[in-house]
Amino acid sequence: MPTASLSVLDVPFDERPDPDEYIRAAMEWHFGPDTGSPFWLRKARTLDFDPRRDVKGVADLALFPNVTGELRDVPVRDLIPQGYGADARIVGVFESGGTTGAPKRIVCLRDWLDRLTHGLSADLDGLGIPRGVDWLAIAPSGPHMVGEMVAGTAARHGGLMFRVDMDPRWVKKLISAGKAEETDAYVSHLVEQAAYVLRTQDIGVLMTTPPLLERLARHDDLIELIGEKVKGIMWGGAHMDADTRDLLRNEVFPGCALYGTYGNTMILGGATERLGLGPDEPCVFDPRTPFVTFSVVDPASGEPVPYGERGQVVMNHVSKSALLPGNLERDLAIRVPPPEGAAGDSVADVGPVAMFDDEVVIEGVY
Repeated sequence: MPTASLSVLDVPFDERPDPDEYIRAAMEWHFGPDTGSPFWLRKARTLDFDPRRDVKGVADLALFPNVTGELRDVPVRDLIPQGYGADARIVGVFESGGTTGAPKRIVCLRDWLDRLTHGLSADLDGLGIPRGVDWLAIAPSGPHMVGEMVAGTAARHGGLMFRVDMDPRWVKKLISAGKAEETDAYVSHLVEQAAYVLRTQDIGVLMTTPPLLERLARHDDLIELIGEKVKGIMWGGAHMDADTRDLLRNEVFPGCALYGTYGNTMILGGATERLGLGPDEPCVFDPRTPFVTFSVVDPASGEPVPYGERGQVVMNHVSKSALLPGNLERDLAIRVPPPEGAAGDSVADVGPVAMFDDEVVIEGVY
């Protein structure tokens, strides 16, 4: 099989390359002695296959072991592909939420963040969210990538972004310790800050999590404010069940386009809600293939479950700037056929497992 041209790794944002050709090019890049990262060049010596020879397409990403646990300790500079040389534009070092132990770290480069935010902004166009309106994000910032992602999307969509910072790790500690009153007080603190922004600024897009949306919905004055000003609500982080989604979309915030995202820091983004779904259809998430792909597998065997069946989600990120295949997620979902021309699986009815890596899974507010 001929070697794929590395130029496919830099396709224009509006183009989706052939998935298998793209993966072959990525293997050449990430495992080339002059272009690969120190981390993956070291890891290649321990693999029982040759990625440049044996990984011929998306399906072969299953050959890789899950290395995300190593990202708790690896020197982050070792994750940057050498092929960038002095041109690696680093957006930031970001960490996972620490839901299942010590946080893992990744490096995000500008070329990937630009591709990600372009796609999100295009989805907002598809939903009819006007450009040039301002945003309020009630979401983590600091070491968490979501803050940078939302800020980049707001800017690309022509808006200013107002922020209410959220510390999901602190909330999880409070919940784990059984401190319900302190948890409630912290969430009230977030709502108070958001309310001040909503009352004083012309906010057109609200980005937050399902638990925060539910807390905002306890206040009639905030429901009215959001109904008057906000054109779109982007939610993500914690999961939202179908009944809650239906209630928020049709009864609490009927004038707002409700738009879901699903992913995590370990794939530097994730999947977005399929556009054009009917009012009675479940929320389906489509990853941006071939850069991000999902598979839904039987937790015991690791084999794909049939379409329409529930299994555990495995995520892959393959871009020029990063390679993170085989990430077994802490989520269960229904396996859904992908859109025409896409690779891997789409997912619906996503929810967390009870235990992961011998840790109790606590979602908290994010």
